Amino acid sequence: MIFLMRSVCVLFVAVVLAGCRVSEDESGPTAGASVGSGGGMQQIINVSSYDPKEQQRGGRSYSQHDVSALRSNGAKGLIARAGKGGELDRKCVDFVGSADRAGMLPGLYYRVQRHVSISTQADQFSNRALELARGRNWNAPSLLLVGDYDGDLPLSSIVKFMDRVQARTGVIPVTYLENSPQLKQQTSSADPKTRAALLRAPYWLALYSHETGAETPEVLVGQYGLWPNWTMWQYGGVEWKNGRSHPKVYSNGSYRNSLYFGDMDRPLERNVFRGSEEDLLAFWHRHGVSLQAPQSANLAMVD
Repeated sequence: MIFLMRSVCVLFVAVVLAGCRVSEDESGPTAGASVGSGGGMQQIINVSSYDPKEQQRGGRSYSQHDVSALRSNGAKGLIARAGKGGELDRKCVDFVGSADRAGMLPGLYYRVQRHVSISTQADQFSNRALELARGRNWNAPSLLLVGDYDGDLPLSSIVKFMDRVQARTGVIPVTYLENSPQLKQQTSSADPKTRAALLRAPYWLALYSHETGAETPEVLVGQYGLWPNWTMWQYGGVEWKNGRSHPKVYSNGSYRNSLYFGDMDRPLERNVFRGSEEDLLAFWHRHGVSLQAPQSANLAMVD
């Protein structure tokens, strides 16, 4: 097993103590100058059925059946898309299984869209997470859960998704937001009850271009006027031109990053977690379904 080589007792105490914290204090120390080289932060890759993207240079590759090259290049976790707008992702199960075999922390995200019932999407996400958790023997301790919210969603829908996933799994999913003016306006002016509901989940920030009106991740956090800081940052992604993907990676000011991840031969969705490996494990446990004990959560529909 390639995860932290700590004693079970020390890890248990660390996780329990960390679980007492709900605020963004869980996010760990401030980012270093280069997120691409780590800077004291932990590298995480997110994937979907669009991955792997096209080969664009010499180097190592990967597939949904083998992600060992990602681990060799320093990735500690892999978060696969479970579904989108009522449709399950066809590569999700293979990706999270491969991540676990490679010694990476596995996670799931769900792209929540307005045109499908929020309850239906939350149930589909919860069912997939719980079925995966009980469907195999895992090396990893937890399966991280993330809600990826479209930019035109009202905050009430985001809170409803969070609440339903929590009711089904016992887990408050991490929040990934599209950088939309509508969401920024809503979060900045949200009432105290809504703010408190949203702040239960840490913020996964998406910024892989400094040409978006938010020159730094700190500026983007401020535009939402809600979270005191980010916990994860997607600093690398792609843009699509003429049917092909092209790497788009944040490299501005004191943050300097290469277009590609290590010696990988194609673009990746790249992220960092603000904190140590021990912080990362505690975070994964706090916002993930346990993989180390029998699953007792109810798989039936919740009214």
